[in-house]
Amino acid sequence: MLKVNVAITNISAERFWDLQKAIPPIQIGTNINVISIERNKNGVLIVPFVLSINYNPSIAQINLKGSAYVVGEPKEIEKVLKDHEKKQPPPSLIVQSIANFAFIESVLISRTLNIPPPVPLPKIPDAKNRNKKHAEREYTA
Repeated sequence: MLKVNVAITNISAERFWDLQKAIPPIQIGTNINVISIERNKNGVLIVPFVLSINYNPSIAQINLKGSAYVVGEPKEIEKVLKDHEKKQPPPSLIVQSIANFAFIESVLISRTLNIPPPVPLPKIPDAKNRNKKHAEREYTA
């Protein structure tokens, strides 16, 4: 089984919108790029990545750079390397681990810059709508 540790090595974030102005409705674009996959002399895979978050209109920008360090059985490591050489995407476990770690960091950075977080927040239904949905539900045992 593969085990993934993620480390951020560079953080760049800037707020362009004046603090005194209200933030308009926005769209947030996110992009995670896995740069390469290489094996070090200890058999650990090093997976450098870049996460870019852009707000439209341009109220802010966040960029994170880092590396994921992947350890596992030699057969698994070799399969990841061979798949990468064949231009196949990295295993979802690696990409998901990078995304989870980087997005949590970006939420903390967005709070510091006082901008909307780059991940959608859960929506809580109105009390009126909630009562209607409960009345329509049926439960069976």
